[in-house]
Parts: sequence; C-alpha cells; structure tokens
Amino acid sequence: MDISLTLWILTIVGLAALISVDFFIGRKPHDVSVKEAGIWTAVWIALACLFGLGLLLFAGGRPAGEFFAGFITEKSLSVDNLFVFVLIMAKFAVPSKYQQRVLLVGVLIALVLRAVFIAAGAAIIASFSWVFYIFGAFLIWTAWKLIQEARSGGGDDEEFEENRLLKAAERRFGVADRYHGTKLWIQQNGKRVMTPMLVVMLAIGTTDILFALDSIPAIFGLTKDPYIVFTANAFALMGLRQLYFLIGGLLKKLVHLSYGLSVILGFIGVKLVLHALHESGVSVPEISIPVSLGVICAVLAVTTVTSLITARKQAEVEEVREHHGDAAEDRAHA
Repeated sequence: MDISLTLWILTIVGLAALISVDFFIGRKPHDVSVKEAGIWTAVWIALACLFGLGLLLFAGGRPAGEFFAGFITEKSLSVDNLFVFVLIMAKFAVPSKYQQRVLLVGVLIALVLRAVFIAAGAAIIASFSWVFYIFGAFLIWTAWKLIQEARSGGGDDEEFEENRLLKAAERRFGVADRYHGTKLWIQQNGKRVMTPMLVVMLAIGTTDILFALDSIPAIFGLTKDPYIVFTANAFALMGLRQLYFLIGGLLKKLVHLSYGLSVILGFIGVKLVLHALHESGVSVPEISIPVSLGVICAVLAVTTVTSLITARKQAEVEEVREHHGDAAEDRAHA
C-alpha cells in the first residue's frame, strides 16, 4: 500500500491515544480480576478487527488479509512471551497489584524497540531481496529448535536470567532493596538508584528483543508492507497485558503450544524461501495469504484443543496417583 505521511502520523497518534486511555484506567495499582482482563482483552481484539475491516473497506482484501494473518501470528507468538513474563514476575517477586503497571510500561518499551526492528527490516528488504532466504532459513531453524526444546521438556523449571544490558544498568545505577510503590527512582544513602519496579520493566522490554528476532521475520513472510507489519505488531502487543491476567492460569495447560508455533514458523519459513526463489526467477508456486491465514488458524485451533485434552488427562492421572497415595498412607497408619 502507498501510505502517506499523514496517515502514518494519524495512526501513531491514534495508537498513542489508546495507550493513554489504557494507562489512565489502570493508573491506580490494583489486582486485576479475570473479569477486567477479559473485558479489555475483548476490547483490544475488537479494535484490531475494526482496523482490519477498515483496511478491507479502504484498501481491499489483500491488505486486510495480510493484517489479520500478521495479527493472529503475532498474537500467538506473544502468548509464548507470557511464559517468560511469568518467570520475570517470579524472579523479581513483583507484588500482584503492581504487575499491571509493570506490564504496561514493559510492553510500551517493547513496542518502541519493535518499531526500530521493523524500520530496519523494511529497509533491508527494499535493498536486498535475497534477505528472504536468510529470514526463511532462520524461521525454519527456529521451528526445529522449538520442537527439540518441547521434546526435551525444556522450560518446565526454568528461571529467568538477566541479560547483559540489564546487569550493566544495575551495576551502573544500583538497585534499591525493596519496592517503593510505583516509583522508578529513589534517593538512597545520598545516591539516586533504580527501584526493582524499573528493573523489571526494563527486563520485560529488553527481553522482547529476543522474541522480535523470530516474530518480525515471521510477519515479513506474510506481508512486505511496513504499515501492516507495524500495526499488526502494535495491536498484538497492546492487548498482551490483559491477556497475561486472563490466561495466566491456563498457560501450563497449553502443553502443545511450542509444537503449534514451530509448525507456523516453519510454514512461514518455507513461504519465504519460495518467495525468494520466485523473485530470483525460479518457477515455483507461491503460498497465498488466504492459504496462510487458513493454515495459521487451523494449527492454533488444533494445538489448543489437543493441549487442553492432554492437560485434562494429565490432571486425571495425577488425581488418581494422589488418591492411591492417600489410600496407601491410611493403610500404613492402620
């Protein structure tokens, strides 16, 4: 699409306004209920759908299809981010009433960093078409790595490890020994130091850089339009805070999520390689956006259903084991 500077500015201003409203409503620290999280999750998804319908009306079916495919892909990949967010919250012992503020600012940092990644990716793609080979190969490799980690049971008892940037900031400025409400900086022993609140915000924001390494190439595999890439990422990330509170308890039940994401990333990787070959003059079939959207939705649906069935069976097995264990203990005391 040919996007004017005016439309870019209006879009960014509109997104900033939505974030401001979200910040204003959640400005007072509080424990987020499932009801509140559910309502706001529905609101963000509805806003994304309205934006996609707007693209359909004013730009046509192809841009709208690319947006929905990109949004669903980014949303599914962002669910995987929530596992790490849980680890970060546990690592820094974030009080429950402050978690929504941490996530809001952390996601905002992630959105800014992703905008930089998107701009860089768009510039590289515009200058070097062969980069699609690299993106495609990287996504296929990432898919294989996800499968290997899932099969080995990786991630069951992981702990969050601070990255070098975060450690350097802590050494440079120092960190307070406890939380001071929502304050980010305090005076301690005559020195201005960071609070744990600022540290955990930076942890969430900077950790997202790692997730952007596969999500940005993935969405560029669905569309080369920077405007669609940016807006799909924005809508997927901005509803992530509410999604964290809504499905936090369900994350452990999505036991097949890694397999589903690996299939999606591998599929998009193959799509990118086919596109690169086509651009190089090789006569190969290309995967259309409707097919991509159908595959992505089907994989997510199957993954969710099989995950919930498996989680239920595991819960039943554990319940039987506990029952037998209690029975054996009763006999021992008899």
